[in-house]
Amino acid sequence: MSDYDRIAEAIAFIANRVNSQPSLQEIAQHLHLSPFHFQRLFSRWAGVTPKRFLQVLTLERAKQLLNESKPLLEVSDTLGLSSGSRLYDHFVHLEAVTPGEYKMGGAGLALEYAVHDTPFGKAFIAITPRGICSFAFLEHAESDSQLHALQKEWPRATMHENRQRTLAVIKAMFGEEKKLDRPLSLHVSGTNFQISVWKALLQIPPAKVASYTQIAAAIGHPDSARAVGQAVGANPVAILIPCHRVIQQSGKLGGYHWGETRKQAIHVWESARHEEAHP
Repeated sequence: MSDYDRIAEAIAFIANRVNSQPSLQEIAQHLHLSPFHFQRLFSRWAGVTPKRFLQVLTLERAKQLLNESKPLLEVSDTLGLSSGSRLYDHFVHLEAVTPGEYKMGGAGLALEYAVHDTPFGKAFIAITPRGICSFAFLEHAESDSQLHALQKEWPRATMHENRQRTLAVIKAMFGEEKKLDRPLSLHVSGTNFQISVWKALLQIPPAKVASYTQIAAAIGHPDSARAVGQAVGANPVAILIPCHRVIQQSGKLGGYHWGETRKQAIHVWESARHEEAHP
């Protein structure tokens, strides 16, 4: 069992009992670890203690974050295709595939892909010369289906595995590379509506959240919260297009394409790093 598997099991246990505030000993016992070893494992992975994680999960904190996010999302006039956002220490630039490029099916385009370990389990990543076009967490032997979906989207592109090139991108995504010689770029395909939603997500800073309704208002479609949810779910690049920062208006975490436990894990990991950088 990997560290993330143990952490995910602990997070699910804590989340299901957040109202009863389980003790360190209870959580460790559930994982068949000593309290000392569990605390060290959790703190090494998350950057915070299990006690601090319990505080992150409270509904009251989520509601406070939603209120704080309101002025952050008054950006409907700045959501053009050339806009970007800060993520950790990196500048993220989103470039949409043009209709002509989409029609050509990737002719003349070279895609490189690989599967890597991340703090949240194994993930499939694919890049073009212009940026990351796919990033998805994997369950079991899912990498073949991810590659098949990529080939279906880019039927005329050439594809080959390149662990070295993609590893550099992974390190940049998860903060292992402190200095980059260029922005982290995304090269994605979507409808105009989807692109506008993904650009709105890039405006939500780390350790903050927004609701589907707030995103809909930010892009000038206040009555389209359901359509926003569909666009969020269609996000082709996890983490960098931060769909994990969108929660329900009630303050509940809500669903996530790669599992609610993973969404909780990303929240606490991101919050811990943000607090470390901004004490």
